[in-house]
Amino acid sequence: MKYFFAIYITVFLFTTNTFSQEKVITHKVEKGETINQIAQKYRVTPFDIYQLNPDAQSGLRPNSVLLIPNKSGAQTVSVPPKTNAQGQSHVVIAKETLYGIEKKYEVSDEDLKKANPFLENEGLQIGQILTIPSKNAPKNAVVNQDKFIYHDVLAKETKYSIAKKYGITIEELEKRNPEVVTNLPIGYRLIIKGAAPKAEKVVERIAEKVESKEEKEKQDLKKALTVVDYVAYEVKPKETLYSLSKMFEMTQEELIALNPELNNGVEIGMLLRIPSKTPVSIGDKKEYKSLSKKITYDNRKRMVLLLPFNIANIESDTINSTYSRLKKDKFLNMTLDFYAGALIAIDSAKTLGLPIDVEIYDSRETKNSSDVATLIQSKNLVNANAIIGPFYQSNAETAAQLVGMNNVPVVSPLSKDIGNPYANLYQTIPTNEAIKGAMFDYMRSKNGNIIAVVDKKKESIVQYIKQYQKEVPFVAFKENGSLSAESLKSMLVKDRMNYVVMETGNTWMIKTTIASMLSSMSAYQVQLVILEPNETLDTDEIKFANLTKLKLMYPSVTSDYVSPEVAIFEKKYRKVNNIFPSDYATRGFDMTFDTMIRLVQNKSFEDTVNSAATKRGENKFEYYKKEDGGYTNKGVFILYYDTDMTIKEAN
Repeated sequence: MKYFFAIYITVFLFTTNTFSQEKVITHKVEKGETINQIAQKYRVTPFDIYQLNPDAQSGLRPNSVLLIPNKSGAQTVSVPPKTNAQGQSHVVIAKETLYGIEKKYEVSDEDLKKANPFLENEGLQIGQILTIPSKNAPKNAVVNQDKFIYHDVLAKETKYSIAKKYGITIEELEKRNPEVVTNLPIGYRLIIKGAAPKAEKVVERIAEKVESKEEKEKQDLKKALTVVDYVAYEVKPKETLYSLSKMFEMTQEELIALNPELNNGVEIGMLLRIPSKTPVSIGDKKEYKSLSKKITYDNRKRMVLLLPFNIANIESDTINSTYSRLKKDKFLNMTLDFYAGALIAIDSAKTLGLPIDVEIYDSRETKNSSDVATLIQSKNLVNANAIIGPFYQSNAETAAQLVGMNNVPVVSPLSKDIGNPYANLYQTIPTNEAIKGAMFDYMRSKNGNIIAVVDKKKESIVQYIKQYQKEVPFVAFKENGSLSAESLKSMLVKDRMNYVVMETGNTWMIKTTIASMLSSMSAYQVQLVILEPNETLDTDEIKFANLTKLKLMYPSVTSDYVSPEVAIFEKKYRKVNNIFPSDYATRGFDMTFDTMIRLVQNKSFEDTVNSAATKRGENKFEYYKKEDGGYTNKGVFILYYDTDMTIKEAN
């Protein structure tokens, strides 16, 4: 960076071919500063800074100096040609390539390097003064002083407003800048007055770092910029333009060309368009695998269940009988159901001959107390290979902390609370945000057009969409507060599935939405979507047949259809307990069996979590490491009502 700055100052003092002093200022990078912070400070875009400082894209170094454009909307740069005895001179500016300069002046690569021997060692640098052999006149050379007026696109500006500002037509603007015919990227530098760039130059402006000595490379880039099939990718914390380009095996310029908003920097939660043929796993989505074929029988494992039976409380209850207590105590019923399902899983493991010793203890827990600490010490649970339980979040955190020194996995059966982070704590219930996010991820994976019909009373849903799904538009309401069917229909697009996300308990609004969608089915593909359970849909006023016509789709932590695996479990459970299993019983089986299978792999429990997702009966286990520590489960089913009146999982 210091080298670039020294070159720039030299050129500034001895030539008139660079920006005037008012047009460029300098900034010394301080420790911890980001490109976005610097851009905001000077009211420019990160793209502007990268134009003058290409090597800044690989990271900022403290105490290095950046060139910052001193912007005021439009910028005028004078570029008079300069001649000498050897020929004409040319000052290298950002985004220029040897190929482009050689083509402009009709000079060969050999002749240009012969006249400028430093190019062999230094390569092309911003601010260099090149000598152009005098026998070659520049193509469409500028005589004396030709003014080029540029304009950097600001947020909310349109081609109409820019054209009007400079007294030109939109057609003239597009002729000089053919790459903005279809869109107008924020931060893009438009040519307002001056010669329109050639087609080859358009590619160079979009991809300033592309090595374009050979025409084939240009053609490859053009193809990359005209991809029509995309998938969506949500930017994760700590990801950068550089890391994203490496992940998707694209150049940074190709990524920006597909996602012009990246000119303003990379932001967490930003949704990017990525070519569907990108040979990587989008979003590091884990592959669902069967782990049963990779069991190792060499070492026996120790698994512990800490379940809140609270037997002492039952024995000391002199008022209620055990039977009456079971009828009243929902928490105890939930515990016993989970335990009954876990016992079926343990029995299945024995049948398979899995080398696991199982211990079950009463954790005697409430929300504010438990015997967890005493049990871990007295039973030496720091040497266990995995612990299932306790049930309450605070008690699960206590267990994780006490056995953390040995990195013993603590698998929390029912808690989805976001508490203190522990590296060995595994939350098995997906959060509400993860459930809704899975629904939106699915719709985007199908390249769907997403529309939101949300009652104003559903404030939490409105805020969620505004915060995490910013690009999803809301259907308008009329002055009397009713839904505007015209607004809904105007948002539908052809040749894509139109997903209408409906969140309301208002019967009339539901009917209006359904009627609008049904009347549009002859011309559009439409599907009704809900994010949360909706009791109004189960009333007699809403026809079930209409919900199946629209293939009502929703996300769920558990599957609502009976798979062959579930049928086998239900049969065995009924044989042992004489009743059908509850959701808690099924979860007890799924979670216990999944934990046991992971324990007997030829790798650690954490390694199995990082490498594979699993599906067990009615539950999915797709764990991801949280930024602050520990693991969260994002295994969610996407289900829909089929026209044959059954519930199925969407593919």
